[in-house]
Formats: sequence, structure tokens, C-alpha cells
Amino acid sequence: MIVKKFYGTNTRDALRQVRDALGPDALILANRQIAGGGVEIMAVSDADVATLTNTGTGKTATRAEAPAAARTNAASTAPAGRSSHLQRTYALPETEAEEDDVAGEAFVAAISNPANTVSTARNEARPFVPPRVDTPGVNTKPQTSASAVPKKAERYVIDDMEETPAPRSKTAAEPVEAAAGEAMRDIVKELKFLRQMMEGQLAGFAWSDLQKHSPEKLEIFRRLLAFGYSPALTRQLLEHMPNNFDVETGMKWIRSALHRNLPVIPAGQDLIERGGVVALVGPTGVGKTTTVAKIAARCTLKHGASKVALITTDSYRIGAHDQLRIYGKILGVPVYSVKDEEDLQLTLSDLGNRFLILIDTVGMSQRDKRLAEQIALLAGNGREVERVLLISATAQGTTLDDVVRCYQQGGGLSGGILTKLDEAMSLGTSLDVIIRHKLPLHYVTNGQRVPEDLHHPNPLYLLDRSFKNEPDASPYTLRAEEYPLFFGANSDQARVSKAGGING
Repeated sequence: MIVKKFYGTNTRDALRQVRDALGPDALILANRQIAGGGVEIMAVSDADVATLTNTGTGKTATRAEAPAAARTNAASTAPAGRSSHLQRTYALPETEAEEDDVAGEAFVAAISNPANTVSTARNEARPFVPPRVDTPGVNTKPQTSASAVPKKAERYVIDDMEETPAPRSKTAAEPVEAAAGEAMRDIVKELKFLRQMMEGQLAGFAWSDLQKHSPEKLEIFRRLLAFGYSPALTRQLLEHMPNNFDVETGMKWIRSALHRNLPVIPAGQDLIERGGVVALVGPTGVGKTTTVAKIAARCTLKHGASKVALITTDSYRIGAHDQLRIYGKILGVPVYSVKDEEDLQLTLSDLGNRFLILIDTVGMSQRDKRLAEQIALLAGNGREVERVLLISATAQGTTLDDVVRCYQQGGGLSGGILTKLDEAMSLGTSLDVIIRHKLPLHYVTNGQRVPEDLHHPNPLYLLDRSFKNEPDASPYTLRAEEYPLFFGANSDQARVSKAGGING
């Protein structure tokens, strides 16, 4: 009989090797964890087991006769005081050699009949051990319970072993898995580093090529970045611009293209002229309450106080209603406070005859979880509430991008109002976001005065403001040698947002 050893990372892997090498009927002799990690299985093929069975059958029968005779003699000389079932008790082997013979008989009996289960082999291969009965006056020799069939002789079925694999050794497997995970992280880090290096080199090549063949476009690109326009929009503008323009002609073409793509609500179609139910939304501090008062004052002057109503949903801040109520008292316009969707629905039903209803909402970050609740409050039950987003001209471009994207959820926005023009150094960043997201401008504001500092947007004036005051001495201005790095940065994100590109 040839015993083979198989090594695997786990029990399932080792059993798979046993099945491939010896077949599904192989006999598992031993299964243990090894020190270096993994599992070792000792097995023998079914053919070797059959050969061993044929050669050992005769010896088994001969050896079994002596113990059987001993059992018969022991049963006939049993004391009369024992119960009747003790008379049928088999004698246990008295010597260690005889125990080995019985164990060997059990092993041969187990492998000679593969159809039998382990419990059947135990019952047929070892003597039955009766319970101890203490009878007065009878000296009984203490009997030790016979052990079960040795583990090395138990028959395992490989399929069953696969269904219930032995528990993995954490001490052996965890270091291997940790090392593999660390190696994978290092590989990913190296790949990212290589990608950045390649992008930087390609950007340098592209910049050098552009500097060599199109120095005019290169200068226009540099100017637009200095004015606050994004590389994404600048690339699209340069792709549409003709190649035979000098710098000044190219800048005029750029200004014309931006003018065509800057969405503005036409005069006569703004909120004061057409009315409706309008909610001013946006982050904290962009001027929602003051802008509500400005629009209400303009509409009161044009249509009368009886045609205007104000609603506030700001129930979070202490004294949040006071400022709006003061404005309402000055204008002679009623101010209502609502807390939930049902309250808002009832209030709007009572104000159905008003020409313009302005809703002042609570200011919250675009990342605030309550933003979804605010959107549901204004858009629930089929209410036709226009949401107008207030955009601060002093905010960063990435922040404005995130604000517009988050507030556009839940039915979109009907437009925007650009605030704090008096505080902004440049308008390029805010106009860039408005153009890329195609957000129509209703108004612009440039101060705190009510209602003097509310204006209809003039695209030419806004673009002229965006092209003035190039910050030569600003710490945020790139040097000439730094433009190649910036030119290739985020090249995979250089496309205009979902709203689409520009119209050349």
C-alpha cells in the first residue's frame, strides 16, 4: 500500500489534489495543519485498499477465532450473581498485543467493506462494553472502555470533507493575506505614480508643441486661466477658435463666444414681470433673505402690496423670521412661517390670488443631508414652485460646481441669481460655472441696499468685468514654467459638465 502526502494552502485545496491524483474514492489517513502554513493530507488510493483487503482476509479470520473462544469461556465462568445480560458479555483483550490485533482487525474490516459507515465498522470490529454492575460479594475486575476505531483507520468521503472543510488556521493564513494586500497596495501606488509621471511628460510635450505651432492660443489660454476661467471651458473655446487669429483677435472671438453662451433671462420675462411661486435656495450667507426683500420691493412698486406675499421656512435659526418680518412690515406685505409640507400646502392654497409668492428657505450646505428634505418640501404634491439658486461671486470654482450640481437634484433649477458682485475680485469663475451648467441668470446683486442693488444681468458688462484686473502679483498666478504641469492636470476631467459644451 502506497501512502501519499498532499500539501495545500487550505483543506479544500489539498482535497482537490487528492481527488485529482487518487480519484474520488481515495481513503484519507491523516489531516493536519503544518507549521509553515497550509494543510497536509495523507491518503491512499482505493485500488491499494482493495489489494490490502484481499491479502489480509485470511489472517483476519484466523485471529478472530482465538478472541471468540476466550469470550465464550469467560461468559461460561461468570459468577451466578450477575444479571443475565452479563452472561453475554464479550471478554476484553488482556494484553497490549491482543489490543493491537483487535485494532488491526477493525482496520481490515473497515476497508474491506467500503459501503459500511464508520459507526458500523466500530460496532463490528470492537467488543461491546456493558455498563458496570456492582454485585455484593463478587470481585469484578475493572474493565476499561475500548477505544473507538483509530482515527487513521476511519473512512472519510472526500465530497463530504469539501462541504465542511477544517477551520483555517488564522495564525498561518493572516500573515500571508496581509502580505498580499500590502503588496497589492504598493503596486497600485506605483501605477498611480507612473501614470502621473506620464501625464506630466505628455503635458509638457503638448505644451511645447502648442508653444511652437500655436503661440497665440497658448497666450489666450494663459490669460483665460488668469481671469479665473476653468481649463475645461478654456480648452473647448480654443478648440472652436480659428487657427489664423492673433492674440487680440482671438480674445475678441473668445469674448463673443462667451457672450453667446452666457444664459440670461430676457427683459420682460423675469420674476417681477411674470410672477408665480418662487423659492430662493442656496448655501448659508449668499444673501437669500436680502434678495427676497429686494424682489418683493420691486414687485410691490410695480403691482402693489396686495399682489405679493412672503413665506419663510427657516425654523432652525434663532430669530430667523424677524428680519423678513421687518421687511414685510416696511413694504406692507404679509409674511407667513411654515414648518412642514402640509403647512406649506395650506398656506399656498390661501394665497392663490397673489401675483408673486416668494419663499425664503433656510440656508444649508450642499452636503447637508437635510437638502433632500428641502427639495421634497418644495416639490411635493405637484406644487409648481420654481427654485432659483443664489450663487456668490466670491466662492471658489470647485465649490460653485458642487453647489450647482447638488441643488439641481429634484426637478432642477429654473435659474440663478449672481450675488456679491461688489465683493468679487474677478467674475470669471462664477460666469464659467453658469456657462458650463447652462443656468439662466434672473438677476445680479451688488450690495445690501433694498431694492437699489438688484439689477437685470447685462452679459457684456459681466464679461467686461471678468476680463479686467488680471492679478499679476497674486500668489495664485502661475509662472511661465509651471503652465505645462497645469496644462495636463486632470486631463481626463477636462470635459464640460452634463449640460453640454459651448456653441462656437
